[in-house]
Amino acid sequence: MDTFTSEEPELTLAEIAARSGLPKPTAHRLLGDLVEWGAIERSGPGHYRLATKLFRLGQLVPLHRVLREAALPHLERLHAVSRENVHLAVPDSFYSLFVERVTGRDAVPLRTRVGSRLLSHCTATGKVFLAWGGRERLRQLVNAGLPRFTPRTIVLPGLLHQDLARALERGVATTYEEAEAGVAAVAAPVHGRDGQVVAALSVTGRAQTMDFDRFGHAVKTAASALSNALSDGV
Repeated sequence: MDTFTSEEPELTLAEIAARSGLPKPTAHRLLGDLVEWGAIERSGPGHYRLATKLFRLGQLVPLHRVLREAALPHLERLHAVSRENVHLAVPDSFYSLFVERVTGRDAVPLRTRVGSRLLSHCTATGKVFLAWGGRERLRQLVNAGLPRFTPRTIVLPGLLHQDLARALERGVATTYEEAEAGVAAVAAPVHGRDGQVVAALSVTGRAQTMDFDRFGHAVKTAASALSNALSDGV
């Protein structure tokens, strides 16, 4: 992507290959991946240019840094109470993007890492974004399809709507072996200064031993404290 400049914002495959030193087949394959991801777009037959996704992601970096710094004390306290995996996540289109995590050797091993994403309908943090994020995000996700990851993944729109309604009523969203077998989670919304949901905190542990009542109360308390800190400008 460094081959693009303000003087030459559009390049052909041959120009990109020559400037990057990559063989044409390799450059073509990488361009295809970047186009699919949204970092580069086709500007005409055989021409490419940088897309706006990188700019949009760059705008989020300061926000995520402030959010992570403000959240860390609350994550650590939540982990001290639960001794489980504790996550901070933010909405990213149809996904839940995990931007911070506190864990320990007694916590259940997970495939999620800082920077990884999971679809919203099968994660507790993602369900927070769907339940509190308005009907449009939910409608778009349902229209795109609800993939199944385990036998317990909710793939029927009606059942998902019911689950999200329960989340709004209880103040927390939950999952039970919906993204990964043997894993359960409970999450609560984090509100920004304007009252909008900007993030979610979650506790993730073994499905068989997950104490939803206890951890649900703990995660709501932590999310409320973080919301207050963000409102106060901390």
